[in-house]
Amino acid sequence: MKLWVGLGNPGTAYAQNRHNIGFMAVDRLAEAYSFSSWKKSGNTAICSGQIGMQKIILLKPLSFMNKSGLPVAETARFYKLPADQITIFYDEIDLDKGKLRIKQGGGHGGHNGVRDIDRHLDNNYWRVRIGVGRPDHKSDVHNWVLSDFSAQDRTDWLATLLTAITDEAGRLADDDQNGFASRLAFVAPAPKSQAPEQTD
Repeated sequence: MKLWVGLGNPGTAYAQNRHNIGFMAVDRLAEAYSFSSWKKSGNTAICSGQIGMQKIILLKPLSFMNKSGLPVAETARFYKLPADQITIFYDEIDLDKGKLRIKQGGGHGGHNGVRDIDRHLDNNYWRVRIGVGRPDHKSDVHNWVLSDFSAQDRTDWLATLLTAITDEAGRLADDDQNGFASRLAFVAPAPKSQAPEQTD
């Protein structure tokens, strides 16, 4: 059994934000693999299903991004899962749009959701970092991640990447993290020319 967590903020106002790409990823996985319905309890939304031979629990913390740690840690304890059986999907401004990197352990890189998870959990979990790019000005980062993906983002790479994550999820379930990342780079390459965008 594995626990896969998507990070984001609850509520329709945030649903299409760059910060919510983790929620988008696990929503797509739940739909594609016919998982059970999402069940909300306290500050979590959970569903479960099978990918390949592996049982997967999907989790969306509903406590807002900066307080993601406790729901993740409590769910991991409930299912008696060690950190190395947990994978977190989240947005990464230090990666170009559409690029994906996966690694085990390491620092939080300034991401507040990951920072809070590190406060409550051994940091030996897996991280799927999904690039959303940076705005032109550093001071705009907060507004950037809390703004919706542009129509061009959705057309150029977002839909393709989310589909590829879903299609290749079996590799992740089988602990072939490198194969998962390699396949995504091949079937859903990031857009080639990228310039920083202005925020409104």
